[in-house]
Amino acid sequence: MAGARQAVGEARRIVVKVGSSSLTTAAGGLDADRVDALVDVLAKVRGTDKEIVLVSSGAIAAGLAPLGLRRRPRDLARQQAAASVGQGLLVARYTASFARYGVRVGQVLLTSDDMSRRAHHRNASRTLDKLLAMGAFPIVNENDTVATDEIRFGDNDRLAALVAHLVHADLLVLLSDVDGVYDGDPSRPGTSRIAEVRVPADLADIEIGSAGKAGVGTGGMVTKVEAARIAAAAGIPVVLTSAVHAADALAGGDTGTYFHATGRRSADRLLWLQHASAPQGALVLDDGAVRAVVEGRKSLLPAGIAGVEGDFAAGDPVELRDGAGRPVARGLVNFDAKEMPRLVGRSTRELARELGPAYEREVVHRDDLVILHP
Repeated sequence: MAGARQAVGEARRIVVKVGSSSLTTAAGGLDADRVDALVDVLAKVRGTDKEIVLVSSGAIAAGLAPLGLRRRPRDLARQQAAASVGQGLLVARYTASFARYGVRVGQVLLTSDDMSRRAHHRNASRTLDKLLAMGAFPIVNENDTVATDEIRFGDNDRLAALVAHLVHADLLVLLSDVDGVYDGDPSRPGTSRIAEVRVPADLADIEIGSAGKAGVGTGGMVTKVEAARIAAAAGIPVVLTSAVHAADALAGGDTGTYFHATGRRSADRLLWLQHASAPQGALVLDDGAVRAVVEGRKSLLPAGIAGVEGDFAAGDPVELRDGAGRPVARGLVNFDAKEMPRLVGRSTRELARELGPAYEREVVHRDDLVILHP
């Protein structure tokens, strides 16, 4: 364990994620003292020649009180309105707090779509790298005013894991209102903090809680553990702890739960495609195409498609299914759904002869495809 914590202390590029409950009051609105306390820690660590990217929740929560909302609304339109008001307040608070240390803040708002499309992905990566190179402090958030899926179903924990992979971080630190993963309800006597997780199976018999204390965020311990597993599988160790223990966590102290890296880095966009994209439709493959895609790691050609579902556009993520309807892969499609009926089951040579050279290509290229393991 000491060696693992030493590795944490030696990490040079770190992604830190902080949840809404650590920045705001339960009634909504930013808590300036909490923000300043976090910035004090991050600025001190940054001064030791480390690079930090902050993924910060809190935009919707920050917008509640100014809009006269007593609690987080359930309907999407008011969530987006709160995010629109709150995001400006959030970045303004960070800007003022970091200014105490002479540090300039750069805001980066992302959606999963930005990360799955080649050009958008390159731009996001280049922007974050350049902000770090120029001495600015990047603060990333989900673009809640236009992104629907994350508001309704997710949290910035998963976003943080994917950003950590995007910027080639050495460490991911997830901060919330709970100081680690416990082997039971941490509010009950007799439960113990799990100091480290070497493989996912270590948590197989643990019931992970799903709700936070403050009630202003969307995530809970389930989303944090999922994010830790995503990052660890991509070769990035993770520390999960409470915001009040941020300094100890970043110094390699024995706090929170440490997740050992369990895998190797893969192509950035493929990690986003697997964990952050929302399929806009599905392509049903024949048995030969399933073998070619899954076992042979080949591109999907029109001849191997047996059916088409959904209404998607070229460049959208789609699910690839076998004949029994089981998802076997996910990829970025090269054609609109309305074009697909005349392509299904036909060879690229035949299509090129009839429709032109633009149709002599893959429906999903292998470089834009990720296999979904059960």
